[in-house]
Amino acid sequence: MTLPKTRYIWMNGRFVSWDKAQVHVLSHALHYGSSWFEGIRAYKTRRGTAIFRLRDHLQRLSDSCKIYYTEIPYSIEALEQATVELLRRNQLDACYIRPVVFRGYGEMGVTPFGCPVEVAIAAWKWGRYLGKDSLDSGVDVCISSWMRLHGNTLPTVAKAAANYMNSQLVRIEALRHGYDEGITLDAHGNLSEGSGENVFLVRDGVLYTPPVAASILPGITRATVFQLARDAGIPVVEQVIPRAMLYVADEMFLTGTAAEITPVRSVDRIPIGNGKTGPVTRAIIERFLAVVRDGNDPYGWLTFVQPLRKRSSKVQRTTQSLDGK
Repeated sequence: MTLPKTRYIWMNGRFVSWDKAQVHVLSHALHYGSSWFEGIRAYKTRRGTAIFRLRDHLQRLSDSCKIYYTEIPYSIEALEQATVELLRRNQLDACYIRPVVFRGYGEMGVTPFGCPVEVAIAAWKWGRYLGKDSLDSGVDVCISSWMRLHGNTLPTVAKAAANYMNSQLVRIEALRHGYDEGITLDAHGNLSEGSGENVFLVRDGVLYTPPVAASILPGITRATVFQLARDAGIPVVEQVIPRAMLYVADEMFLTGTAAEITPVRSVDRIPIGNGKTGPVTRAIIERFLAVVRDGNDPYGWLTFVQPLRKRSSKVQRTTQSLDGK
């Protein structure tokens, strides 16, 4: 489905119209994959529109670029302000936000340093990534024949566009075989992650998830689950998880900004538990929804976006600087 257009995209310090946010066909990122991005959600909470863990996402974006010897030409604070203003100008409430950093048009060749670092932020309305009924009914997943990248091939802790060629193969294979998502194993045959999600299992009331060393991306929603589980008194263990443990799990769910917290009902056609959302998964989902739906945020995870008409003079001055005026 074609992305629903909004009025503006923030690009290299200016707000430009959606159709004019363009890059050159000889941009380095198009030919060599030199691009890093984030996926962020804003929610229409009962206290107003709020962006979920905005600074944490932007810090991870900065870290991803640092691994590749790339310096973002804007501070995290400037990107925060640009993101908030983008939602105001586009009059968005619940939406998906995509900041992207990439090497643009300059020299041609593997070495990237002769190409400028460009930055853009877009936002649009987007529903549930794994299907509108996935929260209630769960999803069917398979173990992919494609192995997750090894950390010494490409750094999996970086959210780099190049890593997602691996993810594409995993997702395409799963869909072609009638599954909603594919799950990868690492180079040692142990559980890694989905094509775009982290994985959690529940066994005897304990929550298990693979460690960062299993070639996973350290997810922001994954870290959120750690905190929510601890507050609910649910033990959380990071450890190497063999493939067979998926088949005997009492519960299983996927986490990610796009997927949010999505229950899994089967792996390779083997039901997980009774094939329905289990009590541990449900408890974590309810705590998550208390933050993003109700706006109950003791953690400081929400950045509230005031409507355009309520902007202060300080925000207006910020807007002018972002416009380049």
